[in-house]
Amino acid sequence: MKAQKLFSYVRRAVSDYNMIIDGDKIAVGISGGKDSLALLYALNGLKRFYPAKFDIVAITVDLGFGIQDFEKIKSFCTDMNIDYHVVKTDIADIVFDTRKETNPCSLCAKMRKGSLNDTAKTLGCNKIAYAHHKDDMIETMFLSLIYEGRFHCFSPVTYLDRMDLTVIRPLMYVPEMDVIGFSNKYELPIAKNPCPVDGHTKREYVKNLVKQLNEENPGCKERFFRALLNGSFHLPEDMK
Repeated sequence: MKAQKLFSYVRRAVSDYNMIIDGDKIAVGISGGKDSLALLYALNGLKRFYPAKFDIVAITVDLGFGIQDFEKIKSFCTDMNIDYHVVKTDIADIVFDTRKETNPCSLCAKMRKGSLNDTAKTLGCNKIAYAHHKDDMIETMFLSLIYEGRFHCFSPVTYLDRMDLTVIRPLMYVPEMDVIGFSNKYELPIAKNPCPVDGHTKREYVKNLVKQLNEENPGCKERFFRALLNGSFHLPEDMK
């Protein structure tokens, strides 16, 4: 996928759900993976031509595994003239050694988001951009259906009243395969996730399930997404 196509996806999501307005300062959460780096690249490109003027900063919450090198990401941000902040934490030690969590993802995510939110506020940001893409939304819907018995997904825009921060998800229209293609084409500086449970979660199971369903019923993934938009939040007129 070329940059212009990524910009087009992101601009449409931002416009459809009024994600960005004049004067916003947006913290982009950088995990080190392809999704967050693609989001950072896209928002930096969007700044050049989007009507609303906004600023971005990049924040990585270092979980403390000690084997993730962020130097290439730092250079990536420097090349785009983006301030980059790495927040050191002991989340890995707390989750895996102290608490010995049998379901580590939930506590890890809660603590990671807390550190990200606190840093964003300290830096004067009023919004945080998460790199959830189209496949993430479909998989979250299935996770809720299978394990919670409800039709639910995170919203494109979410206001966190306790923090006075707004979460936006500008990659919501981008298929994961396009993110992979973009990452390969532009050689994004991925810092591999060192988490020991990566690839062995319920989300990974659902990802494989959706893939199988789409192989057996071509086009059903796209129909899942349309059902999600129709059922969970406002669907733009030209997508009805």
